[in-house]
Amino acid sequence: MTTEEILEEMKPLTLELDYADEALEREHVEAAQAETFELEPAEQRTKKEQIVSLFESGTKDIAEIVRRVKARPSYVAQVLQHAGHLDGYFDLYTTTGREQNVYTRYFRNVLHFRNVEAARESVARIDRLYNYFERLGDRAGQHQAMILALTGKNRARWSGKNEESQVFSDWLAAH
Repeated sequence: MTTEEILEEMKPLTLELDYADEALEREHVEAAQAETFELEPAEQRTKKEQIVSLFESGTKDIAEIVRRVKARPSYVAQVLQHAGHLDGYFDLYTTTGREQNVYTRYFRNVLHFRNVEAARESVARIDRLYNYFERLGDRAGQHQAMILALTGKNRARWSGKNEESQVFSDWLAAH
C-alpha cells in the first residue's frame, strides 16, 4: 500500500481550534442573537464589556466567549482575570506577578524590556537566578529561568522591540 493510499484510507486529521469551527460558530451566533435582545447592541459596547457581560450572564466557557466576541483566548482570560472572575489561567501574555508555581516568587517583577538596558538588567537577574538554581542542583528552577527568558524574548518580539528581544535570545542561546 502506498503512502497516498494509507492517507486516503485514514482521512487525515485536520487540526482546528475549537473556536475556529465554522459550524459551531453559526450555532453560537444564532444563540447569541437570541440571548442579546435584553442587552444593548454589541457594537456599542467594548470587547471588554462584552466579555464581562457574557461571563456574568452565565457563559463560563472561555472558548464560547472567544467565539462570540471574536477575540483571542489570552485576551478573554486576561479581561476576566482583571474583573476578578478567573483565577489560575496563565499563558505567555499574562503577568509574571501571579503565583504559577513555587518558583514564581523568585522571578516576580524580573521581566522588563522597555528598552535595551532594561532587557539587559532583566537578563542579568535571570542569569543570577539560573546560576543560583544550578548551584543547588535544582533543574526545575533553571528551567523556570529559561521559561522567563523565553517569555521576555517573545513579549519583546511581538511588541516590535527586536533589539530587546535579541538580548533575551542571546542569553537563551548561551544556556
